Amino acid sequence: MLREYLLLPLLASFTAAYTISVAKSGGNVTTSTQYGVMEEEINHGGEGGLYAELIRNRAFQGSSLYPSNLDAWSTVGESTMALQNLSKPLSSALPTSVKVSGKGTIGLKNEGWWGIDVRPQKYSGSFYVKGSYKGSFKASLESNITGKTLASVEVTSKSVANEWVQHEFTLTPKSKAANVNNTFSLTFDASKATGGSLDFNLISLFPPTWNNRPNGLRTDLMQAMSDMGPTFLRFPGGNNLEGETIDTRWKWNETLGPLKDRPGRPTTWGYEETGGMGLIEYMQWCDDLGMEPILAVWSGLALNEDIVSEEDIGIYVEDALNEIEFLTGSVDTEYGALRAKYGYPDPWTINFVEVGNEDNLNNGLDSYIAYRFAAFYDAITEKYPSIQVLASTIDMTLPGSAGGDFHLYDVPDNFVAAFNQFDQYTDAHRILLGEIAATEYNNGVGIDWSDYHFSLYPWWIGSVAEAVFFLGAERNADKIIGTTYAPYFMNINSYEWSPTMYSFDADPDDTARSTSWHVYSLFNHNHITNTLPTTSADAYGPLYWVAGLNNKTNSHIWKGAVYNSTETVPVSLTFEGVAKGTKADLTILTAPDAFSMNGVGEANLVNSKTTTIKAGKSGVFSFSLPNLSVAVLTTN
Repeated sequence: MLREYLLLPLLASFTAAYTISVAKSGGNVTTSTQYGVMEEEINHGGEGGLYAELIRNRAFQGSSLYPSNLDAWSTVGESTMALQNLSKPLSSALPTSVKVSGKGTIGLKNEGWWGIDVRPQKYSGSFYVKGSYKGSFKASLESNITGKTLASVEVTSKSVANEWVQHEFTLTPKSKAANVNNTFSLTFDASKATGGSLDFNLISLFPPTWNNRPNGLRTDLMQAMSDMGPTFLRFPGGNNLEGETIDTRWKWNETLGPLKDRPGRPTTWGYEETGGMGLIEYMQWCDDLGMEPILAVWSGLALNEDIVSEEDIGIYVEDALNEIEFLTGSVDTEYGALRAKYGYPDPWTINFVEVGNEDNLNNGLDSYIAYRFAAFYDAITEKYPSIQVLASTIDMTLPGSAGGDFHLYDVPDNFVAAFNQFDQYTDAHRILLGEIAATEYNNGVGIDWSDYHFSLYPWWIGSVAEAVFFLGAERNADKIIGTTYAPYFMNINSYEWSPTMYSFDADPDDTARSTSWHVYSLFNHNHITNTLPTTSADAYGPLYWVAGLNNKTNSHIWKGAVYNSTETVPVSLTFEGVAKGTKADLTILTAPDAFSMNGVGEANLVNSKTTTIKAGKSGVFSFSLPNLSVAVLTTN
């Protein structure tokens, strides 16, 4: 079993050089040992994070778990606000609106997601209003510190009695605000409104988005991911897919179409989400970063341990087939035609579908093995034989062409101890390493899930340990579909889980690319398509490595990491067939100490140094690696 680790010494001394020879052929061929993204609606990673909407609680959405409220809103002038469910709401999806009443210039303002970033760029806004009003609205961005108006625009009223009318506007500040302690306000002249009041809903404001997509994604976070070069996206997250209850699961069909028709839902992370970041937005994310979509479909298990019966599971299997048809079907199909209706006549390609998330937990394994997984696997494989169906666990016998998903959160020492676990994996079914992260400091025990104390950010020794684990996975790349850190995003102002790959606040300049990001980026930009056998008289530890070829660049690649050595480790490396004088780029990642972290608004502490070296006599590349370093050598 994968959790049977070979125990390694935690501290090692080495003075003589590691002599490593890489064979010309052999090993295994793969095009899929990739580093990707696992999206999870956690820590406000989507709402208030990747999803670029600046207005918090924009449509007053609520549920029995999180009732509608006026969070993030306050009044302007002598006005009052009151939530109400009108007999004629904006839509059945958005039944709750806010009534603003008063005298003089009145309105409401929003503090955003713990601030609003203001800089000289175009902000696109809109709002719906119901009621007769003969004046104009004023939309503004203002500093909370100085009260200064940073940008404003007059919006001529088109509103009429008893109808909901959308108004659109743009704001273009002339300079960057001193900080993100800013608000958005929307005001009007009460004397020109019938009864001195108006009803508002779906008040929205977007900065420029990645690829300028309407309803798009935040540019700094997308840039950070783009720079890392991810190759796949597993979505829509893990627990977010499951839902707290069966009824609050992620429903793909409720995330489509105009925003006014998306009801949102209570997440498993303590808040209501808008549904603005929906199925099509996920596919656009894949398109924009060139990522392979790994679509997760709901499997019949909720976090509260409710399980769909065998008699009823067919309903949810059919829903999954409809979702796949929506994404991949021609316009001649029912759901392919629906996709075209929303502006996407060309189908997407789906090669992987994962059934559920961590179905080995929450008392779900017995029913998953007995009938739930088989129901989805059989139906999807029959209708879409080219799709590889993945189980959300490896704690079962996988049928046919199915793959499995392996998750591991642990202390650094245990990641290093797991370096060789894939050498021992003899199952023919490939594995997705869907959630991998060092999360707790070394304690000699491991993680106690009843009393765990996770690090706020990824820290360097943890990132190096992850690198060692990945080297072991790459040595067995024919068994591995890909790997990703999880969870991925954390808004430092409101989080329930740490660490994550990226941490951020309302200021894009503060976004932190974690120490683990630097490891992922280095490995991802030096992709091995064919592993090659290596020989060495020296055992693994404290130096760990893998070697191979990249057939696209015709380069030989060696990847290594040093974990807990008392001395610098010298290396003598040869590739069979690579002659004296051959040049190679050697990149070494280091950090000031084992507990270095890249925090929000702080400097990057990971040092990346690349030098060009030449093979000496007999084609030997000679170099040394310090303790707690990660390195890649690529021949030119």
